[in-house]
Amino acid sequence: MKSGTGRGFDRRARLRWANKTFKMFCIACAVFVCLVLFLILFFMFRTGVLTFLDVSPLEFFFSADWTPEEDRFGALVFIFGTFALTALTLLIAVPVSIFIAIFLAELTPKWLKNMLRPVIDLLVGIPSVVYGYLGFTLLIPAIRSVTGTSMGDGLLAAALVLAIMVLPTISRLSDDAITAVPHKYIQASYALGATRFQTIFKVTLPAARSGIMYAVILGMARAIGETMAVVMVIGNTPQLASSLLTPTSVLTSNIVMQIPNVEFDSTWNNALYLMGFILLLISLLMIVAIRFLERKGARGA
Repeated sequence: MKSGTGRGFDRRARLRWANKTFKMFCIACAVFVCLVLFLILFFMFRTGVLTFLDVSPLEFFFSADWTPEEDRFGALVFIFGTFALTALTLLIAVPVSIFIAIFLAELTPKWLKNMLRPVIDLLVGIPSVVYGYLGFTLLIPAIRSVTGTSMGDGLLAAALVLAIMVLPTISRLSDDAITAVPHKYIQASYALGATRFQTIFKVTLPAARSGIMYAVILGMARAIGETMAVVMVIGNTPQLASSLLTPTSVLTSNIVMQIPNVEFDSTWNNALYLMGFILLLISLLMIVAIRFLERKGARGA
């Protein structure tokens, strides 16, 4: 019969073994995820860079002529369209989102706040194809009616749909950032004679700046990577947009629209992989920026 000391030693040994096993399992999972990401990056880069065997980098990045049937693969239209659409989306969504966040965090009574926050959270989970279909059936006809033209699908329609999609994300995260501002800052502002709105715009918003930027970058990442909603309202035409109502295309929509026509192991296929690699790089840069702001916010706290 084992003594109490022996049983205690066995228990500690089993706990150490369980802790080491769990730690090794976590490390293996982390290594696996990193390996998968590396393999995706490597495969997309290796396939995409083959484009430059037939197309010069200068032509790919700075030519607006995308005619794959004639072996012309200028991606400027899609790169420019991606950044133009993202910028216009943020121009619409960010001010509205911040004012919604201010309203939720500072101006609403508690009962209304508790009712509105779950509603906004619910909007985040609506599938993008639903937003795209609503934009296609309601927004585009409305734009045509207002402008009196036959053009409705283009940058403006896509930006409005994307703005509605990213607005809940930016507003809720900005709301959390504003709510997290230490109450002593607000009390000190009131003690110095500042009004409520002076306190909001001179104290609260600057103190929540890192959290708000985090929200904006997260919204930007979603806008850049969005596909189905954009495909349904942007027009999918490989031309530079001369106005907000001109049909155009972006990286994501072009990849989706070209997939049925592309031949495997062709320059056309390689060019699409290169576009996907560019999108992935942009997303990774957004993630790095988000992590930087998270650490900055933690140090500030």
